[in-house]
Amino acid sequence: MNTLTIQQILLKYWSVSAFRPMQEEVIYSVIEGRDTLVLMPTGGGKSLCYQLPVLAQDGIGLVISPLISLMKDQVDNLVKKGIPAIAVYSGMHPREIDIHLDNCLYGKMKFLFMSPERLKTDIVRERLRKMKINLICVDEAHCISHWGYDFRPPYLEIAEIRDVIKNVPVIALTASATEEVVKDIQVKLKFKKLNVFKSSFERKNLIYEVIKEEDKFSGIIKIINENKGSGIIYVRNRRKTKEIADFLNRKKIISDFYHAGLDTLTRNKKQNAWMKGTTRVIVATNAFGMGIDKPNVRFVIHLDLPDNIESYYQEAGRAGRDGERACATILYNDSDILDLKKNLILSFPETDKIKQYYQALGNYFNLAVGSGQDSGFDFEISEFCTTYDFNLIEVFNGLKILEQEGLIMLTEAAKNPSKLYVNMNSEDLYRFQVENKKYDLFIKILLRSYTGLFNDFVKINEADIAQKGNLKKDDVVATLEKLQNLKILTYVKQKDKPQIFFLTERMDAREIAISKEIYQFRKEAAEKRAEAIIKYVSSNSKCRNLFILEYFNEKNAVRCGNCDVCNKRNKMDLSEHEFNLILNRIKPLLLKKPQTLEELAVVFDRKQEDNVLKVIQWLLDNDKIVFREDKFLNWKK
Repeated sequence: MNTLTIQQILLKYWSVSAFRPMQEEVIYSVIEGRDTLVLMPTGGGKSLCYQLPVLAQDGIGLVISPLISLMKDQVDNLVKKGIPAIAVYSGMHPREIDIHLDNCLYGKMKFLFMSPERLKTDIVRERLRKMKINLICVDEAHCISHWGYDFRPPYLEIAEIRDVIKNVPVIALTASATEEVVKDIQVKLKFKKLNVFKSSFERKNLIYEVIKEEDKFSGIIKIINENKGSGIIYVRNRRKTKEIADFLNRKKIISDFYHAGLDTLTRNKKQNAWMKGTTRVIVATNAFGMGIDKPNVRFVIHLDLPDNIESYYQEAGRAGRDGERACATILYNDSDILDLKKNLILSFPETDKIKQYYQALGNYFNLAVGSGQDSGFDFEISEFCTTYDFNLIEVFNGLKILEQEGLIMLTEAAKNPSKLYVNMNSEDLYRFQVENKKYDLFIKILLRSYTGLFNDFVKINEADIAQKGNLKKDDVVATLEKLQNLKILTYVKQKDKPQIFFLTERMDAREIAISKEIYQFRKEAAEKRAEAIIKYVSSNSKCRNLFILEYFNEKNAVRCGNCDVCNKRNKMDLSEHEFNLILNRIKPLLLKKPQTLEELAVVFDRKQEDNVLKVIQWLLDNDKIVFREDKFLNWKK
């Protein structure tokens, strides 16, 4: 057991002396061995809730995460703190995975990050069985629930791991989940006892706005001018990112664009310029934001409707993490609602089409039926669609369904530097150098440039090696490949393109069984979530903050007083109490039967007449009541 107290560990590794709200309670729950579900908004300090309990105990923490980029960020952050951590995911060389698992078994690792699809492999299960694991952490836990907006079947493997790693508590973490998802997570992860820690989803410094706007370009400028500081503008397609960034630059607002189709070096450069404040506004698809923690974002603007409240809450929540005032605005018009409904239809291609895409994938990569399990390939979806004359949006959504069926996995472009590992011990390598003089100098350059080559895969730079040996980069690559063919070393070349992995052997497309019941369930759940975001933007009578909090089943939520809806109410110069007193007397009368103004007025004191008229006018303006032809008022149901 670590002799340091949790407060001492907090100070040592995080350089702070006090916990944020709820963190300490969660940490003690985990240390005491209880399965624990944590709902905490983005930026609320979720990672500390699992990292500190692992550090406070003997053994290693197993962290399951769906995104390779997030795993890499977490590993890098831990290593910077002096905490040993590694990650295992699809696309890594089998020998590298083997070494990493050995390091967790026999070394001094404290954290093993793993993508969920790795859990079902025999090599992983056998090693996990032997490791001294003190905690299983499930990040982005909503992915395990069929009710969740980002359901991923490989997450279901996590519950089976509990039979391999026995008597170890689970901590599940998510930033947004409805009541159905909260219950489902605990059932799917086989919680011994229901145990939920839920911080408020309310962001008091974040002002939500919805503006119906035909001229969105002028709407953007107005919002940016009203909110000094950095911002994010989210759009749905890649072409619009550049178009809007160019428009803003012409208006002397320093902006840039970002999407998953850019190479890794370019994306990192753009992201870093925005993080440092050199670029004020980043215009991006939803590929931008995960793992980014910039505290002083003053505004987030959505120019296209998000697919659901959950993803909107996450994206909007990237504003104002420093606790200062920030705004989250949706600019929309009627055509956006039609586009969202159209996209929803495209999100669920017919099952025959999905099978057609799978068949084309196998042909595209020349995979024979029965081959290809765990194979990974560079994959540009636009090139694939051009080759087969497919609709890009339909293909993307079809592949996502194949991913949900556990057949393939898609990853965005991520910078994976070249890596090197020497397959033999130093004595055998020296003998090879003596017997093969033409490789002697080259191997010496490698050994002088990089340490640890005999123990693990080491990141290398072919250009640096070329410079030190007065060689061309192509010659370095060729020599490394020759040495690999001779089994002297293992060379993994740099990858920075999107990847697709076949998680199973390639099947005959006719044998793929896509459950009609599950397909229909997912479709209906997506439609329900789309209806909620449409209702959110269409409503002009309910506080935006209240709407979101009630969506996430937060009880006793109250009006924020700052959103666009509340601001209209505030102009009436009526307190919340006064408004509700009048409304609660008017509404039952109008639900029962139409009323004239005179009939409503007699219910109240003459002193209240002005206030009653204000409430009635507000209800009319916000489409809650209507005038009938006979001048009677009626509640609009």
